[in-house]
Amino acid sequence: MICIINGPNLNLLGKRQPEIYGTTSFEECLDEIHKEFPDTEIKYFQSNCEGEIIDHLHRLGYNEPECRGIVINPGAYAHYSYAIADAISSIPTPVVEVHISNIHARDEFRHRSVTAPACKAMLCGFGLDGYALAIRHLLNRK
Repeated sequence: MICIINGPNLNLLGKRQPEIYGTTSFEECLDEIHKEFPDTEIKYFQSNCEGEIIDHLHRLGYNEPECRGIVINPGAYAHYSYAIADAISSIPTPVVEVHISNIHARDEFRHRSVTAPACKAMLCGFGLDGYALAIRHLLNRK
């Protein structure tokens, strides 16, 4: 099983700033992920609340041993949530951070992710394809 966690405002994909994030909803993206990885159970969670994301990371890391990895797009929390970074660091499950846009080509405050150093890898700028790339990486880890 691979778990995907999306943070704040990612429930609005397909509607919010299509010039940056595109016009595809995450539900449509998830359908494509299921097609690309038919033999892998994919669980999905989205929240606009930092504490709920932290609680979910803890649950996955300690209560779901069948979870082979977590793909997280912390959204704007990537740039200032040391609490989410600590939660990622505290669990044994490998985590890959994904950003749809190239955070280094945007506002300066977005250039730094405080959560990425707690992750095994980070992808940005691949659009929604970043999720499948992260899943492939997690599935191929020894």
